Amino acid sequence: MPGPVVAVVGAGQAGFQAASSLRQEGFAGRVVLIGDEPGLPYQRPPLSKSYLAGESGLDELWLRPEAFYEKQDIELVAGDAVTSIDRVGHSLRLSSGVAIECDHIVLATGARCRALPVPGADLDGVFALRTLADADILRERLARARDVVVVGAGFIGLEFAAVAIGAGAAVHIVEVTQQPMGRVVSAATSRFFTKAHRDWGAAISLGTGIARILGDGRRVTAVETSDGRVLAADLVLICIGVLPNAELAHNAGLAVENGIVVDELLQTGAPAISAIGDCANFPTRYALGRVRLESVQNGVDQARAVAARIAGKRVAPYDKVPWFWSDQRDLKLQIAGITVGHDTAVLRGDPDNRSFSVFCFKEGHLLGVESVNRPADHIVARRLLERDPQLSPAQAADESYDLKAHMARPR
Repeated sequence: MPGPVVAVVGAGQAGFQAASSLRQEGFAGRVVLIGDEPGLPYQRPPLSKSYLAGESGLDELWLRPEAFYEKQDIELVAGDAVTSIDRVGHSLRLSSGVAIECDHIVLATGARCRALPVPGADLDGVFALRTLADADILRERLARARDVVVVGAGFIGLEFAAVAIGAGAAVHIVEVTQQPMGRVVSAATSRFFTKAHRDWGAAISLGTGIARILGDGRRVTAVETSDGRVLAADLVLICIGVLPNAELAHNAGLAVENGIVVDELLQTGAPAISAIGDCANFPTRYALGRVRLESVQNGVDQARAVAARIAGKRVAPYDKVPWFWSDQRDLKLQIAGITVGHDTAVLRGDPDNRSFSVFCFKEGHLLGVESVNRPADHIVARRLLERDPQLSPAQAADESYDLKAHMARPR
C-alpha cells in the first residue's frame, strides 16, 4: 500500500523548508514540491541587496544544490503552476495538465508585487522586484541607469535605492506617506533611515504620489508626481507593497482575508490543507489580533511547525517570536517582535553614532525592538519577547541597565 503524499505548493523559502523538514522529521511518504518559476528554489532577500549589487552570484542564491532533492527523495516540479485544488478528490491540477493525488496540501504560495495603476506603468524601464528574473533584468539595467525613481519607501525600495546610489545613479525616492518604512517601524527609526538616504545622495519626496509615468512611446523618460513635478527617469522601480497569492485557496472554497486564513496550528478550514509564509493570515500573541507576515523567519518556522505536525511528531500552536532584517549600505536594521500599534518608544544608544535600538511599548508592555547596528540588543530582545519581559521603558532606555541580567531573573 503506497504511503501518504504531501504536496507543497510554492517553492520559495517556506515551501522549500516544508519539504525539507518533512524529511528531517522522518516523514517516509511521497513529498512533491511544486514551483511556478523555473530552476531550483532560491533565497529572495539577496535579490535587493548583494545579488543586485553584483556582490554575490547565482550559485550563492540556491537554497540547496540539485543533488539535495534527489538524495532527500523530494520531487521538485519547477516551472509548472497549480491551477486548482480538488478538495473532494484530494488532488491538485497543474497548468501542464498533470493531476497529483495527495493526502495533505501545504500552501506556500507567497505574494506578488502590487501594481501601480497609472498611465505609463507598462513602459519599458518600469520594473518590480520580486523574482530572480526581475533581479537579473534590474542588475543589467542598473549598470547603465543615470536617473532612477523608486516608488515606495518600504524595505525593498530603500534597499534598492541604496544599491542604485552605490552604482552611481541619481536616485529619487517617492513615498505617498510621511514616514518611510512606516508600516513596520517607529517614527524614530524612519527618521534615521530617511536622513541616511539623503546623506547618501538620494532625493526623497514624502506625502507624494505618482500621477503618471512618461515615455517616448516605448521607454520611460520621466515620472510625473501628484503635485505636478516631472522627475527625469530612465529606470523606475515600483515597490508599493505586495498582495498575498490566495486565489487558489479562495477558488477551493477556503476562507481568505488578507491572505489564507489559518488557525493556531496553521490549518485552514480544511484540516488536510495548511498555509504558511507570506500567504498565511494567522493568530499570534505578538500582534494585536491576526497578522500576515512577510519574512524569511516566519516562513521557515511555520514550515517546520507544519512539517512536524504532518509527520506526527509535534502538534502545538505556532508561537514563534517574529523577527525581520534589512541591510542598507553600512546599516543593518533588525526588528524583534511587531512594533505596530505602540504608544511609547524609547531610545537605547545614540543615532548619531549609527548604533541604537528603539524599544516599543503599548500600555507598558514591550511589543518589539528595532535595532540598528546593535546585534546584541536584537538577540536579547528576541529572548525577552519569548517570555513575559516585565521590562519598563525606563529600564530599556538606561544604557547602564543590564538587559541580559534582567532576562535571567526568575519569574
